Amino acid sequence: QVQLVESGGGLVQAGGSLRLSCAASGNIVSINGMAWFRQAPGKEREFVAAGFRATYYADSVKGRFAIYRDNAKNTVYLQMNSLKPEDSGVYYCAARFLGATMNRNDYNYWGQGTQVTVSS
Repeated sequence: QVQLVESGGGLVQAGGSLRLSCAASGNIVSINGMAWFRQAPGKEREFVAAGFRATYYADSVKGRFAIYRDNAKNTVYLQMNSLKPEDSGVYYCAARFLGATMNRNDYNYWGQGTQVTVSS
């Protein structure tokens, strides 16, 4: 089992930055893929970024977001720069024992989500 806890969401103006954190616990040595997804009201949960050994980004966030990890803290981060109102939503961290993918159905473990709101 793996437990994931996100933090770092909040309200920010367009053009601003936020850093989300995802702290993992439990059977973390078996994790080989982690990702961030987001969900806006009335929309499906969509892929944002994934990585562990290689990184992947949604086209909409390339060049603005970065996923990276701190092994000593068992934490994965999502640095979000140049935020836009369309980046608003609940951001979820996800993990799997196989390699990272961009498909939400591949992930077995999810955090509770953290709200990001970008005002115009």
